[in-house]
Amino acid sequence: MRMSGLPWLLGILAGCAATHEHTADRPPNIIMVMADDVGVEAFSSYGGTSYQTPHIDALVARGMRFTHCYSQPLCTPTRVKIMTGRSNARNYQSFSVLRPGEPCFAQVLKSAGYTTAVVGKWQLFAAEHYQKDLRGTGVRPEQVGFDEWCLWQIEKLGSRYWRPQYEVNGQLTLGSAEQFGPKVYTDFLLDFIEKNRDRPFLGYFPMALVHSPFVPTPDSPDPKAKNSPAHFGAMMSYMDKLIGRIADKLDELGIADNTLLIFTGDNGTHKRIVSQTQAGEVRGGKGLTNHRGNHVPMIAVWPGTISAGAVNEDLIDFTDFFPTFAEIAGADTDTAQPLDGVSFLPQLRGKPGRKRSALTCYYHPRPITRKKSKAVRFAFDKRFKLYGDGRLFDLVEDPEETTPIPGDAKALAKRARVQLREALDAMPQR
Repeated sequence: MRMSGLPWLLGILAGCAATHEHTADRPPNIIMVMADDVGVEAFSSYGGTSYQTPHIDALVARGMRFTHCYSQPLCTPTRVKIMTGRSNARNYQSFSVLRPGEPCFAQVLKSAGYTTAVVGKWQLFAAEHYQKDLRGTGVRPEQVGFDEWCLWQIEKLGSRYWRPQYEVNGQLTLGSAEQFGPKVYTDFLLDFIEKNRDRPFLGYFPMALVHSPFVPTPDSPDPKAKNSPAHFGAMMSYMDKLIGRIADKLDELGIADNTLLIFTGDNGTHKRIVSQTQAGEVRGGKGLTNHRGNHVPMIAVWPGTISAGAVNEDLIDFTDFFPTFAEIAGADTDTAQPLDGVSFLPQLRGKPGRKRSALTCYYHPRPITRKKSKAVRFAFDKRFKLYGDGRLFDLVEDPEETTPIPGDAKALAKRARVQLREALDAMPQR
């Protein structure tokens, strides 16, 4: 195994473990589930009508639904952002790569006394199928604070679904033809939860579902049917079933009240998928910089702390998870490398918290492999979006961003342009 040295961790949280040993209340567990390639339009709690997700609907009824949560438009940029709490403008290197030496939320929680695990999809090491000068330039799970893992695509590729190839705590495994990867990853997480029921734990589950290829699931009438977008609904249902198993395990073990369970998505839905909503038809926007590319669901459940059926309309960025988890754990996040996130723990507790007036995004997913591509910067609030090149859009009147607002626009748009330009200017420069 390759272990990276992180000098900044030697001093961080020096007293956290000892502090928890002397407190009567155990810090809460944290389970973070992030689906792959699915935007808000696919969920009934956000107005979707195409798919049945009763277990996710049950989470909405038990917890808090966030209406304005935004990821990056593509998977690796999002994974780097969520794990480091930092803008891609500071630390994004290349697609499939998390730059070594970046502090990650699992390290902070581990240093605070948590046992940690990650299951599902990794894609942060630059596996064997990437170009030679990229391979192995990222990080492995044990280098960023995970004690245990069951992951697809660390150093090897293989299948993520049927007959999966995955690594378990350093051991590469090839599943049987009857094995379905998402069930394997979930089973591992459930075992981890049961083993660690009496101590604080972090379970991070970047799912393989519902990313293409679009395949039948074990619950499909014909599990051997050919790949087709027609299977997307079945994949949504199976994803929902797995989330239900996680929630049921917490209830079964009697630890749901001391566990924060969060569900979200890493970016918009695949462009081949067209879903029906109460507002009409929506085509997936994965990879796009409009809201179809990065507006994702976010549901948080923590019985006894989060009020059932709550709705929060604050702007939430994927940099915000790191400081939120650290605050929940009682951990200090002061490092030499600044965080861009803002903790939303107060909001989970029903308090106002620190509200963001705007979010920013730096998007350049393949700077090495597609050298002619250009970075895109934009800032947005709930009404307007401003790009680095000066284009301003009204997201309410023009969600597809087809017609830029002219410079002589009405006062409201003029004020938004000034405020969003300030947000863009405050972004890390690169």
